[in-house]
Amino acid sequence: MSQVRVLVGTRKGAFVLTSDAKREKWHVDGPHFAGWEIFHVKGSPVNPERLYASQHTEWFGQLIQRSDDGGKTWEPVDNKFAYDGTTGTHLWYDGTPHPWEFKRVWHIEPSLSEPDTVYAGVEDAALFRSTDGGKSWHELTGLRGHGSGKYWQPGAGGMCLHTIILDPTNPQRIIVAISAAGAFRSDDGGKSWKPINNGLKSPYVLPDPDAAVGHCVHRIAMHPARPNVLFMQKHWDVMRSDDAGDNWVDVGESLPSDFGFPIDVHSHEPETVYVVPIKSDSEHYPPDGKLRVYRSRTGGNDWEALTNGLPQKNCYVNVLRNAMCVDKLDPCGVYFGTTGGQVYGSPDGGDHWIPLVRDLPAVLSVEVQSLS
Repeated sequence: MSQVRVLVGTRKGAFVLTSDAKREKWHVDGPHFAGWEIFHVKGSPVNPERLYASQHTEWFGQLIQRSDDGGKTWEPVDNKFAYDGTTGTHLWYDGTPHPWEFKRVWHIEPSLSEPDTVYAGVEDAALFRSTDGGKSWHELTGLRGHGSGKYWQPGAGGMCLHTIILDPTNPQRIIVAISAAGAFRSDDGGKSWKPINNGLKSPYVLPDPDAAVGHCVHRIAMHPARPNVLFMQKHWDVMRSDDAGDNWVDVGESLPSDFGFPIDVHSHEPETVYVVPIKSDSEHYPPDGKLRVYRSRTGGNDWEALTNGLPQKNCYVNVLRNAMCVDKLDPCGVYFGTTGGQVYGSPDGGDHWIPLVRDLPAVLSVEVQSLS
């Protein structure tokens, strides 16, 4: 029977949740690295027992932890994230030049085909790669060295590279998203990059309606069977692209709010998309205090509220950008974690929800592995 392993990063440690294919009863293991912020935990699709965790505190700094036994034991691997070459400057919140400074790792993305290759998205925004299982890291300088890099500016949460998408059909294609610079694509394995923000509108900060960079992208999702179709949750607006990001159209008009952080795609239905709307960029909680996941089965043309098993009054939590995922079982499981410390799961594509665990520290990331 298949097993499901849910990897949860929180403000005060990492947790590993396991269940069988029924996904009804869950065992909770943790906290690992108690007291540390765990920005992201993710497993290798090549070797599912190989897990990586991004561990950080303001006092002790950044560590990458690696497990080779599915999270039972861990070891630190390397903490040397040094920008290559002349770093230069980007823009600060007030529009003045500011030097690039490494702060933390927001996202870890293991290779789809090479067991020892893994990517890291960091703040200040840059993309790093390791080919030795995290023992050493090297910057892919073409991204930060892109001609627009000096104009990138942090969003409210910092200038972070938080999304890394590897194309399963084209190993040379990488897509990343940066708050608040936008989305970028490489078609040559990370050597060179182009902005893919055509159709994004950010009138509150960018008076130029055709601005190539400066858009606050919160998250991008892709179905592996259709790598040219991308879905985006932006700082206001839910967007879709059918040409690998070259052009975007708005598909969130019928949502109660098109502001939010996470977005994901059903593992077997490429036109089924999930978002979690929150009220606004200043009120980070669900509209009307009702926690609702919204599902579109038509690629964004229309949306339905999924509420069965979720609190529908006095709920004022948020779901952060890395805190939603889907498994590969049939029916598809959907999972998300909240800033209130709850992790919810649905074993039937969102029709019914159960709390897998309650009262954890605020959840920063949720990833899932479907294991045989």
